[in-house]
Amino acid sequence: MSQGTHPTNRSPAPLFWRWVALAILLIGLDQVTKYHFNTVLHYGQRLNVLPFFDFTLLYNEGAAFSFLAGADGWQRWFFTALGFAASALILFLLRRHANQRRFSLALVLILGGALGNVIDRLQHGHVVDFLLFYWNNAYFPAFNVADICITVGAILMLWDELARARRARTTP
Repeated sequence: MSQGTHPTNRSPAPLFWRWVALAILLIGLDQVTKYHFNTVLHYGQRLNVLPFFDFTLLYNEGAAFSFLAGADGWQRWFFTALGFAASALILFLLRRHANQRRFSLALVLILGGALGNVIDRLQHGHVVDFLLFYWNNAYFPAFNVADICITVGAILMLWDELARARRARTTP
């Protein structure tokens, strides 16, 4: 393969827009699933799927694991602003590193998840959660597609950084 056709030497602009399109697709998937469960279930209702998994409808006014959910309402705007700030940083990084697949995928997943939850905060004042895992009386906090995207994106980012550090150690 000649140097001009190698994927890492391509102009990042077309790749950037492909990554943005994927982020928009993830936001759409997140919003469609939230809309579905917000319309077919009543708040607090649970629909058993497996002995350890239910669909449910819960609202989270805080962040991950309901952090700051009991605050006086300022957290809605704080987490909304934080989501927009993180999204701006992610778009900047994505534009600069669009040809790095794993890193860019991690950024896109986090971007899609962050904006999916920002949309909820702006539209409803809370995040819509509908996936509930549990075992006996032990419950994992309910979550949604945006939360899955953020989590997988963070794991990919960590994996990418570990791989980069390993390459740096083995490269003379």
